[in-house]
Amino acid sequence: MNSFQRVFMTSIACLCFSATAFAQVWPQRAIKVIAPYPPGGPSDIVIRTVSDKVQAALKQPVIIENITGAGGNIGSAVAARAPADGYTWLITTDTVMTVNPHVYKSMGFKLDDLKPVSMLTSFSQTLVCNPALGVKNLNELIAKSKTQSLSYASGGAGVPGHLSMELLLNMTGMQMVHIPYKGPAPAAQDVLANQVPCGLLAGPTVLPHVRSGKLIALAVSGQARSPTLPETPTISEAGVKGYDADFSLVMWAPKQVPDELVQKFRQALLDGLKLPETAERLKATDQLVIGSTSEEAAARIAKDYAKWGAVTKKIGLSLE
Repeated sequence: MNSFQRVFMTSIACLCFSATAFAQVWPQRAIKVIAPYPPGGPSDIVIRTVSDKVQAALKQPVIIENITGAGGNIGSAVAARAPADGYTWLITTDTVMTVNPHVYKSMGFKLDDLKPVSMLTSFSQTLVCNPALGVKNLNELIAKSKTQSLSYASGGAGVPGHLSMELLLNMTGMQMVHIPYKGPAPAAQDVLANQVPCGLLAGPTVLPHVRSGKLIALAVSGQARSPTLPETPTISEAGVKGYDADFSLVMWAPKQVPDELVQKFRQALLDGLKLPETAERLKATDQLVIGSTSEEAAARIAKDYAKWGAVTKKIGLSLE
């Protein structure tokens, strides 16, 4: 071995030692998790539910910062530019990586600026209609949509409910006009008032109205039935075979964060998520705990990137 090789190998050994030593002492101060949506949404609920468990495991405070705007792009860009020291993380819906790249001209960061830590939970959307429409199941809605002009509400252009409904229209030949709102709550209010006959909306938003009989739940968008509406079939079970519009919440890290830190943080998250009381609390908000590996999360995101890319192209969705 010549002198250059000896110096090179020594440098590599020092780097490996430094990374390992850093992981052993991390964290030494508060950890920040950016949630790029307003408080009260699915990602905010998940991280606030599990943060005290993570604090106890890592023995440091977990600070949640909501940095909103542009479908999650603004907060995600802040996280992507953060130092790769394990003190800044990001929790988003998977749509930031599976939908936004297809519809935003600029996201403020590149996809490979962030790497997945874990797919934490999954959730779906609930297809509801006002009783005045006179439909009691999905097949009746499909038939009615082909004989008269109908519309549907969603929480906004490019959100899960919008994309899920467009996928359904595409697979069934239904014709319904999209009415976007600034969030699922105002959309649900107009479905309740029969200003718009139907909506594909977040389960927890419409659950009280379904329970009271003010709205009729026809189906849910995911592969599995909703934990809060177990009597309601999936869209696939209701007759649209092969339909699947599950969404997930994903924890991300800046791409240069050492794998040892990623693994340590992931384990703290998963240990907290899989506690029975945590899983039950999230189940009440229509979320199922997954707790995937980084590799599993990356594979699912790649698959959904292709699926939603085809949907957004078909409907010509473009956002600033």
